[in-house]
Amino acid sequence: MDWRDDGIVLSTRKLGENSVRLSVLTRDYGRHSGMVRGATSKSMRGTLEPGNEVRVGWSARLAEHLGQFRCELTGAHAADILLQPGPLMAMSSACAMLDATLPEREAHPDLYHGTIALLGALKAEQWLPSYIRWEVGLLEELGYGLALDRCAATNEVTDLAYVSPKSGRAVSEPAGNAYRDRLLTLPAFLASGRASQLRKSVGFGDQLRDGLKLTGFFIHRDIFEAKGIKPVAARDRLVSHVWRLNPDDEK
Repeated sequence: MDWRDDGIVLSTRKLGENSVRLSVLTRDYGRHSGMVRGATSKSMRGTLEPGNEVRVGWSARLAEHLGQFRCELTGAHAADILLQPGPLMAMSSACAMLDATLPEREAHPDLYHGTIALLGALKAEQWLPSYIRWEVGLLEELGYGLALDRCAATNEVTDLAYVSPKSGRAVSEPAGNAYRDRLLTLPAFLASGRASQLRKSVGFGDQLRDGLKLTGFFIHRDIFEAKGIKPVAARDRLVSHVWRLNPDDEK
């Protein structure tokens, strides 16, 4: 058993004195684990930071064995945002979410490419909307996609303002106002038929919080609770960080 692929470092766990168990999301082989020998060296520690892109080679005597990784750094994303707490927390959250929710050795090429795009977007000014859109994509990839393109009640594609917590489908403002207390808010930057850009004049900070509430509701109910997965602490830290921010700081 021997293959090579591009991957994203998700996590490491100490294994003996000088080795670690490495978890990566690869393009063609999905989330995959293996042992890395000599991982405690200074150069290798920098390579194996969660969020970094690596070229990996995996080998084992049998397919069901843990196997060994050989790793080469191809993108040091963690170092690029080391002094930016928000984007760094978002990167940690994304890696931890993938590590906790994806089945092992099952390819998810669209999610892989979406995560690569997120790693680049975290270096931009509006990193948080990119992260929230990534969570929407994660839900879809795991089979819990949200239908945000038209109203569930009227089939209209404009004035979408809410999401049904039962079905995950969008609801227009006219159709949903009478039931707004029982619906989730759909932020404009996620809705079809509404303004696509975040604007401070229309609740810049509130849109971001509503976006995290929206994805968080379905993540906790349909993934964590349904599958018996412990909530991801890195995501909780990101949410707490966003709630502490001033609206003018949320970009």
